[in-house]
Amino acid sequence: MFRSIASNALTLFIFGLVGLAVGLAWVRDQYVSQGPLENPICVRVEKGMRLAAVSETLLAQGAITHGPIFRLSADYEGKAQEFKFGSYLVPAGASMGQISDILTQGGQSTCGRDVNYRISVNAVQIVMRELNPLTNRYEEILSFDPVTEVVPAAYLEAAAESDLRWRVTLAEGVTSWQVVEGLKRADFLEGPIEAMPAEGSLAPESYELERATTRINLIEKMQKRQSDILGELWAERAADLPINSPQEALVLASLIEKETGLADERGKVASVFVNRLQQGMKLQTDPAVIYGLTQGMGILGRGLRQSELERDTPYNTYVNAGLPPTPIANPGRVSISAALNPDQTPYIFFVADGSGGHAFGVTLSEHNANVATWRKLEAQKAAKN
Repeated sequence: MFRSIASNALTLFIFGLVGLAVGLAWVRDQYVSQGPLENPICVRVEKGMRLAAVSETLLAQGAITHGPIFRLSADYEGKAQEFKFGSYLVPAGASMGQISDILTQGGQSTCGRDVNYRISVNAVQIVMRELNPLTNRYEEILSFDPVTEVVPAAYLEAAAESDLRWRVTLAEGVTSWQVVEGLKRADFLEGPIEAMPAEGSLAPESYELERATTRINLIEKMQKRQSDILGELWAERAADLPINSPQEALVLASLIEKETGLADERGKVASVFVNRLQQGMKLQTDPAVIYGLTQGMGILGRGLRQSELERDTPYNTYVNAGLPPTPIANPGRVSISAALNPDQTPYIFFVADGSGGHAFGVTLSEHNANVATWRKLEAQKAAKN
């Protein structure tokens, strides 16, 4: 009888072990199998969120169907205390295991909202975007000028979220004064800017940063980026250029930047300036004259007067030969590249063509004809208005 009882107990024990193994295998299979999501979603993990709360959030958003299995498996893998604050993109069909990895791996949020603080020649603009998980693209949800417009309540609410991503973008051709004034108004930055950065020393690019970054640290990052770009392109410069240093290349690039907003035209504009320098001709570029009047502090907002074209300032390229003494703006990479590797053309003149680009000429007669065409177009536009 004792043997019979022992045998039955052993049999039950074995069946129990088998059942447990089968159960664990099923749990594991559920944990790693494709999940129920038909479309990607954004999942937000709040600060201090515990495993149970994360599980409830995922259940509510339809990302998982078995809360206990998610909690048990995540706890078994040692992830119960590892969920990272932020907003994360969870792809369609993600398994519970994949979701657990996404929410515990840390790093920058892959979902949610970002703010781009844009500093341009004419204005400052704040643009807020939100990731559409269906397209995996950011879509603009609001924009405003913080100087002239009322700050939207939606922006103030979002700005208080600590996982909001921040970016500062400089437009090509902004002056250092415009950059400094723009950064002063950025309430998500901290600290003063004690000295004006040298004109041309800031790279017009987009910079990701943390809230409360100091303004001086951001300026230094912009300066390093411009120095790196200039050093790289200087090493690849064409031979026999009429410029003798990286600083002169920066000056020439700033003239190109301010003369045309068309990237594919900059090499041609560069060729005009290079040809003029090589032939000993004055550059006769209006943006340099304007900089001599404004010192880069804002825009002139009107055409140049004849008296201003004749005024002898260091930046008047109608009066003085050669390059101006400093850059007149912060040029972008394309303009620096154009200055150091200009197109090979015979052009020594250009004038606006009325369409946003320029008409180029080799001879004065060609140039005068292009000017006459431009004036005719301007007269037609004025008549329509």
